[in-house]
Amino acid sequence: MRWSRSLPSDPSSVAIIRDAAGRYFASFMVQTSGEVLPPVESEVGIDPGLTHFAVLSDGTKISSPKFLRRAARKLKRLQQALSRKQKGSINRRKAALKVARAHARVADARRDWQHKLSTQIIRDNQEVYVEDLCVTGLARTRLAKSVHDAGWASFTAMLEYKAARYGRTFGRVDRFLPSTRMCSACGRIGEKKALDVRSWTCPCGAVHDRDVNAAVNILAAGQAERRNDRRARVGPAPVPAPRGEAVTHPDAARIPRGVEGVSAR
Repeated sequence: MRWSRSLPSDPSSVAIIRDAAGRYFASFMVQTSGEVLPPVESEVGIDPGLTHFAVLSDGTKISSPKFLRRAARKLKRLQQALSRKQKGSINRRKAALKVARAHARVADARRDWQHKLSTQIIRDNQEVYVEDLCVTGLARTRLAKSVHDAGWASFTAMLEYKAARYGRTFGRVDRFLPSTRMCSACGRIGEKKALDVRSWTCPCGAVHDRDVNAAVNILAAGQAERRNDRRARVGPAPVPAPRGEAVTHPDAARIPRGVEGVSAR
């Protein structure tokens, strides 16, 4: 066995896993304590995208390595070799194993990169907010290959469990928030913009980068929801309705009511 790290305590159980590429893994169940990081003042909103893997509210743009597209030529060649093999033959099983190993290398490279990036974001920020994208729905569109290559769902899951482990705050912002066309300076919501429009100017005079503006709005929405969880007032205070606009009759409480066959008095 080649150990990736030492166990923090004696394992209570172990599961042996064999993947499609023929590799074996040992998964141990151990008891571990929390690793709370020292608090920091910075907070960040993250806008996932296709032009960049993610754009942070501080203006940082993270390019996508595009592991799947870089390996597309080799994967295509291996898949063509697999399709030429006779079904049920030994050569077909060997070719299928080569395809599985090639896909495993792509997945391992993507997972390693996402682990490093998510750990860095969690260490540098006290609160992290991400837009709750419908990845399943996007995977049914013409952007399916780009969505699969990006791996947003796995990256968001890493941020969530690492935030819980290290004592950080993680939140998901509603996917229907108009983060792209809302001005982060005045709050005005403009018209929908085509994907090729990367910057725009609000009537208030503010000039926005499309992705950075969305990340800033995501951060603001996440902070508002966080304060709302702490029972702080986010919207205006409730105002009693005028008596003439009440939906219930003012004397409804004094009207006797009963059920069929039983008198109310």
